Amino acid sequence: MTSYASRRAKLMAQMQAMGGGVAIIPTAPEQVRNADSNFPFRFDSNFYYLTGFTEPESMLVLKIGASGSGQAVLFCREKNVELEIWDGFRYGPADACASFGFDNAHPIGEADKHMPDLIADAKHLFYSFSNANIKRPLELKLQTWCDQLRANWRSGLWVPEQAMDVDAMLAEMRLFKDAEESQLMLRAAQISSRAHARAMRATRPGMQEYEIEAELLYEFRKSGAQAPAYTPIVAAGANACILHYINNNATIQDGDIILIDAGCEVDGYAADITRSYPANGRFSGPQKELYELVLASQLAALHHAKVGQAYMQGHDAAVRVLAQGMLDLKLLDSNKVGALEDVIEKKAFRKFYMHGTGHWLGLDVHDAGQYRQAPAEAQQERAWRPLEAGMVITIEPGLYVRPSEGVPEQFWDIGIRIEDDILISAEGPQILSADAPKTVAEIEYLMQQSR
Repeated sequence: MTSYASRRAKLMAQMQAMGGGVAIIPTAPEQVRNADSNFPFRFDSNFYYLTGFTEPESMLVLKIGASGSGQAVLFCREKNVELEIWDGFRYGPADACASFGFDNAHPIGEADKHMPDLIADAKHLFYSFSNANIKRPLELKLQTWCDQLRANWRSGLWVPEQAMDVDAMLAEMRLFKDAEESQLMLRAAQISSRAHARAMRATRPGMQEYEIEAELLYEFRKSGAQAPAYTPIVAAGANACILHYINNNATIQDGDIILIDAGCEVDGYAADITRSYPANGRFSGPQKELYELVLASQLAALHHAKVGQAYMQGHDAAVRVLAQGMLDLKLLDSNKVGALEDVIEKKAFRKFYMHGTGHWLGLDVHDAGQYRQAPAEAQQERAWRPLEAGMVITIEPGLYVRPSEGVPEQFWDIGIRIEDDILISAEGPQILSADAPKTVAEIEYLMQQSR
């Protein structure tokens, strides 16, 4: 539990530097699926990052003054042997306090009893401004606790003066992964890579997309991942040109390209990998041309996944390669859109490539952290932040060719995306998802071996 205690101490040090206060970080609420059945519970990422505690109905409170030591208090469910028969083990406050290294712990049902004293005389209240599922019910509680303090004004206790967004502070901390986090993300990427290879081996024309999804989910759980990190995309043929396609219910046709975007979650940390491959095991000429173009653009972006490079340099490099390829393959008519620099300046490439080339990755698939730096002066444009050791990004260029007048018909209904997970390090980019087959030769060899 030392990693979690260290993170709590780091956050409290920031709070102390701002004059002190109380941070209140609840976990996510349970969500009803239907009737009296809930969706599988998944903790709030910020709460887990600071506690390692995975039970619902929990709340972390950190209190520190402008000077002096701080305290970490957990509110959680009471121990209840009878309910454990139905729902499984629960720690209870005493065991949670001892096992997870908190200074104190109380039943969640006693929050109204303890919280007014905890927030009394705090200069600031730190809580989430961005998570509506947490912010709205918490603010109602805060109003009640503050009203209790105001009702006892003769005691001399003060109500907190100002609310501060704890999300921004935690986002900056979460942006940099320690050795333990990096290992978890490597494991998630390795399991996900095996799942992609399994899907390639299993694919046959005539199957349903959901059959391939089942292969992915089987490998995730068989290998020890707790869940998919997001709803898998298994998109065959024209469906691959739908960026967030999740129906996964179409029949795979001979000659289709299949785009799979899928990653698992291991102890809270996500993988996010995309591979595109031919349903019959062999790329056609046009499919191979588009695939090699996307792969070249990814390699160009990967060249910039280094300490000191601005975050956006990888995207710009990928766009340049893709845009030139669009001209070379006549996807774009140079007589209408101009030369390469015109295509980039006018963003004509967005007809076939309309998203960014990556994002932060961690406890959330689209993880916390600012992409731009704060400006040195008020009127100055915010520059893209430089990459630093410990950051994890995805690199995921793509091409999505829908039927359109003037677009060569041999490329119609081909969607290709190639995505890898990259740990930025002083030694250079570490591709966490390197085990997932990626070159044309690797994919065709793997698929032909399974025929």
